Formats: sequence, C-alpha cells, structure tokens
Amino acid sequence: MALIKEFKEFALKGNVIDLAVGVVIGAAFNNIVKSLVDDIITPLILTPALEAASLKNLAELTIPGTAVKYGSFLSNVISFIIVAFALFLIVKGINAARKKEEAEPAATPATTNEEKLLMEIRDAIRNNNASGPGQ
Repeated sequence: MALIKEFKEFALKGNVIDLAVGVVIGAAFNNIVKSLVDDIITPLILTPALEAASLKNLAELTIPGTAVKYGSFLSNVISFIIVAFALFLIVKGINAARKKEEAEPAATPATTNEEKLLMEIRDAIRNNNASGPGQ
C-alpha cells in the first residue's frame, strides 16, 4: 500500500502535470511547425532547385543503379535546418522580450499615510536630538 500511496503522490505533483501539459502542447506545436516547414517554407526554397534539376519531387534524387535516396535525406536535413532556425528566432524574440521587461526599473511604490507619519516622527526626533538636551 505504501508503494501505491507514493506513486499517487508522485503522479499528482505539480511538476508531473506541468510536464504532461508541456508534452501535449509540444506535440500540437510540432504539427504546426511541420506543416509550416513541409507545406510553405521548404517548397518555397526547393521549387527553384527542383526545377533547375528537372525534378518534381526531391525524393526522386537517387544514386543511379542503387536504392540510395539521398533526396529524402537532403529534404530532412533542410527541414531540420529550417526548424532549428525558426526555433532560434522564436527563442531570441522571447529572450529579447524578457530582457526588455528586466531593463524596465520597477516603479517605486507610493508612500502610504502611515509611512509619511512615521517619517515625520523620525524627522522630529532627529531635530530634537540635533538641538541637544541642554541647548
């Protein structure tokens, strides 16, 4: 029974749930990025190259007389580079936004009436001490 209780505590910790949410959102984001790369960016970049090589599909690039499809490999390498660069730009933008937030100085809180009264009392005590007890 202790093992079940320990597992329940582990599974219901906030970190595990946050991680699970992150994985699910990451999977959904993966589909968006994959579509962006496969359906928009890669065709924009590869269409001129494929037309120059008189090909319709990058997967058609093979080493003659073999089953080696280096075109598919090139497509995956290009996709990886595009995804890595896109993520780099996203992280760079997020870091710039964070630096901007950190650079803004925190506004000093307004002085409350209680603080004003305490400062007046402090100043009055200083003035009495400065004039001295025998003066």
